[in-house]
Amino acid sequence: MATAGCVVGADRGSPGSLLAILGPLVGQADSKPEGSTLVSASHEVVAMEVELTTVADDEAVLFVGSEVRHHIDLDPDTDYVLDDVEVHTLPRPPGDLLSVVATVNDVHFGETRCGVIDGTDVGPILSVEEGEPPYPETMNRAALAEILALRDGAGPDAVVAKGDLTTIGTDEEYRQFLDCYQVGLGDRLHHVRGNHDAYHGGTFAAEAPFEVSLPGVILAVIDTTRPGHANGQVTTDDLEWLDELGARADRPVLVFGHHHVWSPLSKRRESGYFGIVPDDSDRLIEVVARRAALTGYFAGHTHRNRVRRFPATGDFPWVEVGSTKDYPGAWAEYRVYEGGVLQIMRRISAPEALDWTNRTRAMFGGMYAGYSFGALEERCFPVWPRQG
Repeated sequence: MATAGCVVGADRGSPGSLLAILGPLVGQADSKPEGSTLVSASHEVVAMEVELTTVADDEAVLFVGSEVRHHIDLDPDTDYVLDDVEVHTLPRPPGDLLSVVATVNDVHFGETRCGVIDGTDVGPILSVEEGEPPYPETMNRAALAEILALRDGAGPDAVVAKGDLTTIGTDEEYRQFLDCYQVGLGDRLHHVRGNHDAYHGGTFAAEAPFEVSLPGVILAVIDTTRPGHANGQVTTDDLEWLDELGARADRPVLVFGHHHVWSPLSKRRESGYFGIVPDDSDRLIEVVARRAALTGYFAGHTHRNRVRRFPATGDFPWVEVGSTKDYPGAWAEYRVYEGGVLQIMRRISAPEALDWTNRTRAMFGGMYAGYSFGALEERCFPVWPRQG
C-alpha cells in the first residue's frame, strides 16, 4: 500500500484527475491528521444497489448492501439473468482441477484508523467502537474462515500473503499476523513483506525469493520492497532467479509480489513512482517477455482491483488485487486446471466484515469505492498458458 504523498500513474482506467487525487489518498497512517473528522464504525454508509461482485465457472455472487446472494451450480461460459442482473460465467479451462491457491494482501495488522491522509482534511476517517475487536482482526479472521472452507472444507493447497502484513512493521504486529494465518494454515502459508513491513528495519518475512511447487503450477514469490521507502524494486539477484526458474519450469509459473509494475506505456517516467521503479519494471517485463512459462504477475499495494497488459508481454496479465482490511474486503482464489487458471476475487461475506466494508467504501470523499472495486473482468478472469 502506498503511503501519503505518492501519486498513481494514470496510464489507463479511471480519469486522470481521480487517480491523481486517490494516489495520495490510499496511503494509511497511524495518527490522526489535524482537522480530520474521526467517524466510528456505526456511521451508516450502505449501498443498496445490486452489485455483481464475483463470477466463477460455476457460481456468481451478488450483494445488496449487506445481503449476500450466492448462486451456485451454474454452467461455465454461459449467460444468465440473476436478480435482474446479466451474468456470464467464466469459461472452464480444459482438463482436471489440479490445485487451488488463495491470496490475501494489505492485511495491515496493527492499524486502528482507516482513511487517514496526512496533511489534509479529507474524510471520513473510520474506527471501530471502543471494546470491539480491531478491524484487521475482524477482516482477516473472516477471510481465513472463507479460505479454509474452499473445496468443501479441505481448504486450498497454498495461501500467499502478498505483503503489508503489518502497519508499522513491529514484531508484535507480525505476531498478530502469524497468530491468525499460520495457526490456521500451518505450512500451507507462504508470505512476503510489503513496504509497511520494511519501513523501520524489520527483518521478518524476508525469505523471498522462493518457489512453491503444486500440481499443475509453480508459485514464484519475490520481494519487491525498498526498505524505508513506499515504492518498490526488483533486485538483480531476484530477476536472475526468476529468469532461471522460467527457463526450467515444467508447468505454468504464477509470480507474486507486493508492488505493481510501472507501465511502459506511461508518458511519465519517475524514479519516485510508487510501484516498482521504472528501470526495474522494465527489467522484470523483459524477463517475462522471454520466458513463456511465466504466466501472470499478481500484486497488492494499490488497494484496488486492476489488470493491465503490455505489448511486450502480450496477454500476460499484470494484476493488482484489492485490500483485505477495508473495502472491498478482498481475497482471491486461483483454480488451477490442466489447461489454464481462473482468478476469482471474493469479497469477505461475514456480517461483521460487510458492516465494516460498507462503511469504508465511503472513504476519501466517497471516491474510494469506484477506485478500489475495479471492473468485473479485472476481478474475475481466466489466465491462459502462453505459447513459447
